Amino acid sequence: MHVLTVAQLLLNGVALGAAYALVALGFVLVLNATGAVNFAQGDLVMAGGMLAVALAPLVPAPGIALLPVVLVLMAALGLLVSVAAYLPLRGRPHVGVFISTIAVGIVLQNGATVLLGPEPRAAPPLLSGGTLRLGELVVAEQSLAIVAVAALLIGAQQWVFARTQLGRRLRATAQDPEMARACGVPVTAMILATFALGTAYAGAAGLLLANQFFVTPTAGSDLILKAYIAVTLGGWGSVPGAVAGALVIALFEVGVSAVLSYPVAMGALYVTLLVVLVARPQGLFGEVARRRA
Repeated sequence: MHVLTVAQLLLNGVALGAAYALVALGFVLVLNATGAVNFAQGDLVMAGGMLAVALAPLVPAPGIALLPVVLVLMAALGLLVSVAAYLPLRGRPHVGVFISTIAVGIVLQNGATVLLGPEPRAAPPLLSGGTLRLGELVVAEQSLAIVAVAALLIGAQQWVFARTQLGRRLRATAQDPEMARACGVPVTAMILATFALGTAYAGAAGLLLANQFFVTPTAGSDLILKAYIAVTLGGWGSVPGAVAGALVIALFEVGVSAVLSYPVAMGALYVTLLVVLVARPQGLFGEVARRRA
């Protein structure tokens, strides 16, 4: 395969993986803070994409201008989801949250169908939608913009968690909520903030994906599966692992499918997942598995 073709495939894979990383990152943040799986995460990505589609006619500007609005509105939706689907069930068996978040996803799917219809929709490109020439390599501006936006958001999250008082409180809540509460950390407020952050990242991923891959009301089912696989590959509870797992999935989808075919790529991905589960159940980053829903 030509070197330029490999470079193009690698860039496309990294761009897709960057968007998937935001999905997985939001998933693992809520997982760490609550100990339960948010099965609405994929449908929240869909909601972010649909929100970008709905806002596009109102904001005659490149898609990057929609990003702050999508982040704020999706964070508000995350607060609503936590109040409706998690807080009333906190302290009960995690299967309750498992069912409630599935219900939230179904509500989002049907709501999107009623409001916007079942047809595939596309959000505007982040920039112009054109291409750039880097030497002999021609790259899509959208791919570069996706990588840049995802890197900025992930870097901002890492900075907040590592350098701010809010981040320390969020990490304390994720590591040991009872001890954090005993030390004066407002655990409930931190859980609400985590849902808001995770949902905002889901919305950003929806905006990033909805231009090249379109978005439909049922797209969330595939995305939650990919988030689950990414977290399993990287290691439960590991933020770097979630990002690495998302990149692995995207490179299978783009790279292996280009050389062979998409069904073969997906088959190879699941074989890899099985090998990891057997050989290294704690995931590639070695996080110790905790009890999950």
